[in-house]
Amino acid sequence: MDSVQDTSDTGGRLIAAGKVNGTAVYDASGEKIGNVYDIMIDKASGKADYAILNFGSFLGMGGRYHPLPWNQLTYDQGAGGFVVNLDKSRLEGAPSYADDDVSLWDDRRSTDIDTYYGDDRDVRVAPGVGPGLGGMGTR
Repeated sequence: MDSVQDTSDTGGRLIAAGKVNGTAVYDASGEKIGNVYDIMIDKASGKADYAILNFGSFLGMGGRYHPLPWNQLTYDQGAGGFVVNLDKSRLEGAPSYADDDVSLWDDRRSTDIDTYYGDDRDVRVAPGVGPGLGGMGTR
């Protein structure tokens, strides 16, 4: 059973936010495209709104940070990471930020991301992937 005392036990439906950082992200074909750098949580609802992806860096340097609506991610137990049903070129064309401005979040940034991915941000489950994290990412 998951407990507050042992947040390292992630075998159930829930995971501690600190354990999400660094989790691998794969495209629908199974190619690793990056890692979760951080997550943005809505203060009022407590739900995860965005995953900040890091890819294109070498040894953690020189990459860009790409916020992605949380509901675009599906957790794949077998892969031990998240899967997105978007190709890398779509992610690369999305709003992105350098290391020194990734923490500067405002409503305009959310609007830019939502506009890029569209307002219909339904969960897009990659083919062959399970049901995800029990609705954790729904808005």
